[in-house]
Amino acid sequence: MPKPAQELYSQLRVLPWEQLWNGEAARFDRAAPGERIQRAAVIRAVGVVFSESGAAEQREAVRRWLRGLLRDPGEKVRRYAMAALPKIGAGPEEEAELLSLLRTTASAREKQFLMRTLEKIGGPATLKIMEEAEGDLLRQTEQKVKAAIARRESPSAIRMDGVLADLDGVRIHLRGRRGLEGIVRDEVEASMRAGGKFRVAGAGSGLVAVTPARPFSLADIYAHRCFGTAAFALGGDATVNNTEPAAALAPVIASPLSRRILAAFTRGTIRYRLNFMDRGHQRSAVRLLAGRVYALCPEMLNDARNVTWTMDICAGERGRRVELRPNVTPDPRFAYRMQDVPAASHPPLAACMARLAGRVEHEIIWDPFCGSGLELIESALLGGVERIHGTDRSAAAIAIARGNLAAAKVDPASTKLACCDFRDFAGAGLGPNRVTLLITNPPMGRRVPIADLRGLMEDLFAVAATVLRPGGRLVLANPLPLLTPHPALQPRFRRAVDFGGFDCRLEMYQKRLWQI
Repeated sequence: MPKPAQELYSQLRVLPWEQLWNGEAARFDRAAPGERIQRAAVIRAVGVVFSESGAAEQREAVRRWLRGLLRDPGEKVRRYAMAALPKIGAGPEEEAELLSLLRTTASAREKQFLMRTLEKIGGPATLKIMEEAEGDLLRQTEQKVKAAIARRESPSAIRMDGVLADLDGVRIHLRGRRGLEGIVRDEVEASMRAGGKFRVAGAGSGLVAVTPARPFSLADIYAHRCFGTAAFALGGDATVNNTEPAAALAPVIASPLSRRILAAFTRGTIRYRLNFMDRGHQRSAVRLLAGRVYALCPEMLNDARNVTWTMDICAGERGRRVELRPNVTPDPRFAYRMQDVPAASHPPLAACMARLAGRVEHEIIWDPFCGSGLELIESALLGGVERIHGTDRSAAAIAIARGNLAAAKVDPASTKLACCDFRDFAGAGLGPNRVTLLITNPPMGRRVPIADLRGLMEDLFAVAATVLRPGGRLVLANPLPLLTPHPALQPRFRRAVDFGGFDCRLEMYQKRLWQI
């Protein structure tokens, strides 16, 4: 059963702001001290409602009211006012009231609430007091206030063009979908042969590890298109069952290696968030670990909003490991992705499919289910393309694909998009033996039901066998185990790939040079 305070809040939360302010808040002000404590949920409701509505002058009146409640004799009333203030916006006057209360209160619980509020609204005055104080709680508040000031006054950014020259201990993990590791590895190795900067150091499930051969930038890493995310491996602790990771992991996060990387690739204040990948959000663990890191390196500020870096804490057989991941958003490799369609390919998957297909001069490409056009674009970016065809039964998808192709600067004169069923390929300007590459990620029947998925896939293979030139390639994501789809198509590649909770096969076929 809901508690009385929660029931009261639920009732007040839905009231129009005029009724809440003129009726319930006024009633609260007239009440005796005992009733005020029982109806403290009014304060919470006022903070939430006026964070979303109310005129500017009315919000200012609410702010003055909350500021006055910080002097109420009831601690519970004061705590509710503290929690409400950040919701409607607080300034130097509210900060001064909170700091005054911090100096006078003897309640440890109230001090904790004051610290939490000052973390959100504190400015230079709060920071001055925190720097002069001692204790873990005060240091945590000091760090949060610094981060909030930095966020407001000097937002940081990732430096894609910054160069890391000291390569000692640098190891980069390129992560992506399980099953695509071989394609990611091939891309890195081909880049290295062409004068690239990274050597493959190992591979695992959904992971390719690389090391730099010479000074590099983040832009050099993101010149590779087939991986999903990139992170720097910092190390970790060797105790698998350690439930208190702060002592072991704080020196790793604040290590000289971490500081070198952050300094090279950050413009402005270094702000990061902690992400316990195996345990979800762990508020107490985050606060303790962030406090330890701050004690070791005050230049590194833990924050939860708009940060440039994430410290991923990964659990494995050898204990917890730390990876430092730049928050590169939007991904510069796929800036052409102006719009998308439901269940569209992830750009790195489209890049892997294009790389699997390879580069052929005078390529004529067709995607029968083009969606937002990612496979077509990634194929065109490899070069050698003479003609691009895309079809889809959705007119909206065709419009989105056309916009994305334009953003990718694909020559519109070489592109023809048509809203039609793929079986009507003649209406799309295609005919037998015309296409050199058919590349597609067809519908899987999971988000949009398909009455006969097997029939659709069989038709797709039959159409591919018709439109492909002898020697032409078919690259697709196949949700069904059709091992011999058509006698004219020879299998060249098949690999199970994680499609987000289920396995699908990435396959390539080549049309025979002669009919059997």
